[in-house]
Amino acid sequence: MKNRILTTLSFLLLTLLVQAQIKVASILGDNMVLQRNSEVKIWGTSGAKDKLIISASWDKSKITATSNEKGEWLAKIKTTEAGGPYIITISNAKQKVEVKNVLLGEVWLCSGQSNMEMPMMGYISSPVNGANEALFNADNNNIRLFTVKPTTTNTTQNNCEGNWLVANSESASQFSAVGYFFARRLQQKLKVPVGMICASSGGSRIESWMSKEDISKFPEALLSSSKDDQDNRKPSQLFNGMIHPIQNYVIKGALWYQGENNRINYQHYAALMGGLVEGWRNNFGIGQFPFYFVQIAPNAYDNSKDILSPKLWDEQLKASLAIPNCGMVSTVDLGEEDDIHPAEKEIISKRLSYWAISETYGIKGIEYKNTYFKKAVAKDDTMIVSFENNVHGITSFGKEVTNFEIAGEDRIFYPAKAVFKTSKVVKVSAPEVKKPVAVRYCYHNFPQGKGFLYNTAGLPILPFRSDNW
Repeated sequence: MKNRILTTLSFLLLTLLVQAQIKVASILGDNMVLQRNSEVKIWGTSGAKDKLIISASWDKSKITATSNEKGEWLAKIKTTEAGGPYIITISNAKQKVEVKNVLLGEVWLCSGQSNMEMPMMGYISSPVNGANEALFNADNNNIRLFTVKPTTTNTTQNNCEGNWLVANSESASQFSAVGYFFARRLQQKLKVPVGMICASSGGSRIESWMSKEDISKFPEALLSSSKDDQDNRKPSQLFNGMIHPIQNYVIKGALWYQGENNRINYQHYAALMGGLVEGWRNNFGIGQFPFYFVQIAPNAYDNSKDILSPKLWDEQLKASLAIPNCGMVSTVDLGEEDDIHPAEKEIISKRLSYWAISETYGIKGIEYKNTYFKKAVAKDDTMIVSFENNVHGITSFGKEVTNFEIAGEDRIFYPAKAVFKTSKVVKVSAPEVKKPVAVRYCYHNFPQGKGFLYNTAGLPILPFRSDNW
């Protein structure tokens, strides 16, 4: 009996000691990058009502924190200009924990579905152009990468699985291609450390990335996604497992590449994007951080006759214009007919970096905004199309463009000729249409015509239609 009591007491004592151990959140680890010139959060668990001292080697001051009844604690530390490596120390009366090789720099979150998740090494029979050469030169102590393990759950989680890795050929090969290329460009341009957090899940819907509170504001979309049989398409499942655990981590901005699995309810997408961005900004609590996203690429979708992609493109443009501090890049010229994962991930990251460098970091002289449809006016047998953000005019870089169509009152569209060499407008006509009333450009899931239009900076003109049929 006595031995049993002693064993029980020993077990309880051991349990208390284990529970009292200092643990930092999993997103906070060796090799991480913290946002420079800001107030970052350091948090974790220890014993209940435990008094902790947190210090960072870039600053001589010490911060104190006391855990709550559950042992949860959080402290805020001011960071300085970019630099490192540094050490963060968390200690109590009995224990000391160190987070080592920490850099101060720029931190970005990238999220979405498989096109954001797609690693530098590519997928089976689905490559990333230029990846092998990029990986050959990937060794860079000033780029750090963290991939959040895809996790779905009905309840919000405080921790996620993942580790911060220094960029090299091996670590970069497993990381988001869009995220890595973006980090490399940012690091080269700004000459500071860059940390990328990738929280993506292939095949996911936007509803799954929204909190229960935020998605509840959209009952029709909530009902639609609730019926899906895949967990990463159900409301809030990915937010709970992948975004909530990292929402205390201070970021500079976010990149988003998602939408293919919301084509079926495209009519809700602009509103849902607005809800997601507003919700994330509230959750992270750092103001209206920049949010830049990718318009989904053309794809045949098994030769579907439903032109759902162009309708989603319209909603994505609408969202980009309505959401504050938001920008969109087009991939209309990068799509592949039989592969939903475009190989030109580096080009996508270039276009995202133009937004970040120009809007977020204020570097002048780089064109980054989309040129998009403004209006179309009929004159005799021709539709005259004008555009917004059309500073220096339009070009096809010498290639023939056959992706225009026009229609008369019978609503039958015919392939059309486009003339655009001598002005900032495009003149569109077809011999079959004597009195045109509508014009479309690249308005198919996968445009079959040749050539694309660009502004003179090489950014593609967005697909459009003048009608609402």
